[in-house]
Amino acid sequence: MKRIFSGVQPTGNLHLGNYLGAIRNWVRLQDDFDDCLFCVVDLHAITVWQEPAALRANTRETAAAMIAAGVEPERNIIFNQSQVTAHAELAWIFNCVARLGWLERMTQFKEKAGKDKERASVGLYAYPNLMAADILAYRGTHVPVGEDQKQHLELARDIAAKFNHDYGTEFFPIVEPLIFGSATRVMSLKDGAKKMSKSDPSDNSRINMTDDVDTIARKIRKARTDPEPLPGDEKGLGERSEAANLVGIYAGLADTDVAQVLAEFGGQGFGAFKPALADLAVDKLSPIQDEMRRLMDAPDHVDGILRDGAEKAAALSAPIMAEVQELVGFLRP
Repeated sequence: MKRIFSGVQPTGNLHLGNYLGAIRNWVRLQDDFDDCLFCVVDLHAITVWQEPAALRANTRETAAAMIAAGVEPERNIIFNQSQVTAHAELAWIFNCVARLGWLERMTQFKEKAGKDKERASVGLYAYPNLMAADILAYRGTHVPVGEDQKQHLELARDIAAKFNHDYGTEFFPIVEPLIFGSATRVMSLKDGAKKMSKSDPSDNSRINMTDDVDTIARKIRKARTDPEPLPGDEKGLGERSEAANLVGIYAGLADTDVAQVLAEFGGQGFGAFKPALADLAVDKLSPIQDEMRRLMDAPDHVDGILRDGAEKAAALSAPIMAEVQELVGFLRP
């Protein structure tokens, strides 16, 4: 059986990169896979300090964004990670399977911890093991990932292979990545070399899923570019990272490719392209934002969806974890 698992952190300020790089793709996957689990990964969120009330609110907002974008609770399992204990239990087992050298090679820890890594939490260091547990607690077979997450998925594959080797089994599948096309990695509107991020201190660096029409248009109008017109082909983008980013965003929103966008706008300046991009962004995002607001005004409804999803996820993981416990040698009732 092919089984999808994917998750997104509830750390506030969901933005266009989250939508184009993850959530929109989930909507498509539900048509291609019968078994999809989409998770708000709140255990991952607390690897850095989260204010408790804000974490709860952000968890609801993230779930609301999924549903508003078209991820259907009736067809998929939508839940928040902390409600299913299998994630934490299997992560500890994987802490004992994974090797320190593997984690030392994880570039994202170095980026997030910065120069003062001695003050980073153990959770931030070990969270790739939790990511592996998220997937393998359900024996997931496919995971949609951005380019920046490929290294963590490779670690999950290594952990699964080592567990299987250590315990003389073929129990865990070797997970396959699903990497999508245009706008899988949306960059900052202020710096084309940096990924669009909710942690960027400048709100103008990103388009938030809660931004109104005027704010979206203003941020695109002020997005950093260069004075040259758009080229007629992809080679012409070359080192023009800001131009390439805006063209990629247009391609992602229009559900086309960069070549088609350049065929339409090649030779034109950003004075013509930016208004077209703003109109497209507003057209695509406004219906999602309206539904998000409606759902956020009904927190009990969102909580109920997460609770029902967690019950289904727990039921799915229970027999898998029972077999893991047996393989490891835990004494069970």
